[in-house]
Amino acid sequence: MSKKTVSVELDGRTYTLETGRFAKFAHSVMVSCEDTMVLVTAVASPEEKKDIDYLPLQVEYREKTASAGKIPGGFLKREGRPSDHEVLSSRLIDRPIRPLIPKSWAFDTQIIATVYSAQTDVSPANLGALGASAALMISDIPFEGPIAEVTVGRVDGELVLNPSPEQLESSDLDMVVAGSDTSIMMVEGESKEISEEEFLEALEFAHGKIVELNGLQKKLAALCEVKKREYDENSAPEELVDLLKTKFKSNLKNYVYKVTTKAERSDIRFNILSEALEMAKEEFGEKEDYADFNFDLHVGEIIKKLEKSEMREMILTEKRRLDGRMLNEIRPLSCEIGVLPRTHGSALFTRGETQSLSTVTLGTKSDAQMIDGLQPIYTVPFMLHYNFPPFCTGETGRLGTGRREIGHGNLALRAVKAMMPSLEEFPYTIRVVSDILESNGSSSMATVCAGSLSLFDAGVPMKKPVAGIAMGLIKEDDRLAILSDILGDEDFLGDMDFKVAGTKEGITACQMDIKIEGMPIDIMKEALEQAKQGRFFILDVMNRVINQPKDEVSQYAPRYTTFQIPQDTIGAVIGSGGETIRSIVAETDTDINIEDDGTIIIAATSQESSDKARSIIESLIKKPEEGEIYKGKVKEIREGLGAFIEILPKQQGLLHISQISYDHVVNVSDVLTVGEIVEVKLLEVTHDGKFRLSRKALLEKPEGYVEPERKPRRDFNRPPRGSGPSGNRRPPQRGGRR
Repeated sequence: MSKKTVSVELDGRTYTLETGRFAKFAHSVMVSCEDTMVLVTAVASPEEKKDIDYLPLQVEYREKTASAGKIPGGFLKREGRPSDHEVLSSRLIDRPIRPLIPKSWAFDTQIIATVYSAQTDVSPANLGALGASAALMISDIPFEGPIAEVTVGRVDGELVLNPSPEQLESSDLDMVVAGSDTSIMMVEGESKEISEEEFLEALEFAHGKIVELNGLQKKLAALCEVKKREYDENSAPEELVDLLKTKFKSNLKNYVYKVTTKAERSDIRFNILSEALEMAKEEFGEKEDYADFNFDLHVGEIIKKLEKSEMREMILTEKRRLDGRMLNEIRPLSCEIGVLPRTHGSALFTRGETQSLSTVTLGTKSDAQMIDGLQPIYTVPFMLHYNFPPFCTGETGRLGTGRREIGHGNLALRAVKAMMPSLEEFPYTIRVVSDILESNGSSSMATVCAGSLSLFDAGVPMKKPVAGIAMGLIKEDDRLAILSDILGDEDFLGDMDFKVAGTKEGITACQMDIKIEGMPIDIMKEALEQAKQGRFFILDVMNRVINQPKDEVSQYAPRYTTFQIPQDTIGAVIGSGGETIRSIVAETDTDINIEDDGTIIIAATSQESSDKARSIIESLIKKPEEGEIYKGKVKEIREGLGAFIEILPKQQGLLHISQISYDHVVNVSDVLTVGEIVEVKLLEVTHDGKFRLSRKALLEKPEGYVEPERKPRRDFNRPPRGSGPSGNRRPPQRGGRR
């Protein structure tokens, strides 16, 4: 294929799609915006997978550090496992694209977006989604696109397309929006308590830009010879569908309408499926046409579709939910705090059959997470991690952190982040961990609620409490049902999954996935209003348990002590190569940070440790004064001269042999030993900064003792004897020998 290029200018920047020059064995598109370039490839294997009930699609987003002129950190000096940012970017590409590839497509398909050049003020992640759609458009893979993805910010009240990192710093909105020509398909972002009206305004702004980028992809596809691959729809025979529909429709309807708990529904569903499978095999198993037929796969799919149809009909017709609730009804709520005695903060939030146990740990500045990506290295003082162990759904499985865990944790973090205090207000690194103990719908929003409660329990001065709710939607023709606080099954059968988190004043985070085309804005507006009422209800329940942070942090959390030292003494506290400060930290079991202005911040779990560290630091910078008494350590003994005593850290003075005792001392080691602590008085600080010490001055003077007369010290202002013309010293000779 020869090189083909199309471009469009959008809000002052030129977006370019190019194919036919890079990676020609794949369907590839190089996406460029100014100096940022992302290569996206789409490849489908030639062999069709048999007997699978899922779409075998893998989407990967990777950033090459060379693209930003950097070398990776670490020992290996090469890119390793994907960072959380790369995982989240992969999800943002996957979510709007996956619904547009037919589920019956059974060929392994891989989309890889690789950043090869990165301009700091142009985000490559959005370009990855644009390139993925464009690569699918020119490929042989069936795809009902195009789609495009943009980020919307708002600076000084003005909406901004694909804002730079600097613009996001002053933006009250950071929202990623993906969509087709007719619909918004995905939304994810955070905001600073914006209203529902402002949220919809941002969506409309984004969609206008998306349509222009979709037009660019159509221009590229028109330049290419696109031929889509034929594939087997792999649908079940009509006679099998009719049999199961006739025999089990009434059973499914009865179970859907009457069973209200997840566990009971699972048991009955399993029994119906087993019975249907047995009947299908008895009826058709001996027929030649079914010789290689996968009954397990197809019978399961048929039963799922019948069940889904009955569930939707019940909700649309009777306005009644699977668990018997009304459409806008929230499940029973339970909130507890302080459930774990040794953590710095904890909370248990239960909503129906979903439960989150959240803990808070308060750390020091050194505990902050360092982020080393394409942007300059920076640290993050607030982390929120989400865990979803298999037992929370009553199943077995592998323990680990996958894309889902990273994505759900990031959504909850975004919800709470806007309400967190600054480091000046609360100088702790904060880590929240949400462990999902039970799951039946929206565990990420349960994490928001439990996280907010546990932060208050830990004494973190959050500005306001935050709650979240998951909304669902079912739409068929003119019939519509908007569901508050959806169950897991309702998420599966619905047409929209919409999570909204925020305070009483506005939205702080959102995530939306729409599964159908043509979702009108007025329906989204209605869903947002219903979500707002649900959020307020949950906040009221939470506030009855705790509505402000505790007055003090846990007794097991670090305490901060802050004081100032002169800037010219910072070096003495740090020591050569940091040796001194490390020794203080090790000796006192504290964490110490020194700012450039001389501010010392000591973090300790006990006041005793903090006081000890402060005492050592103050002694390091303290200047010895004549007449003061010190407890010093004998560092060295020199027979005939005396002993060197460390009266303050790194500061030693001479205890002369004559100042050890009133008795005549012949051997210093008979009186003192190295390492011994001895009390001494500073008699004099000499003109060259040396310290003359005395132990004798602190002892009781023996009766009749007479102080021996000291020889007068030489006057340093007079020339030494024999140095002048009248002296005895021979004047220097000049010239050669005579």
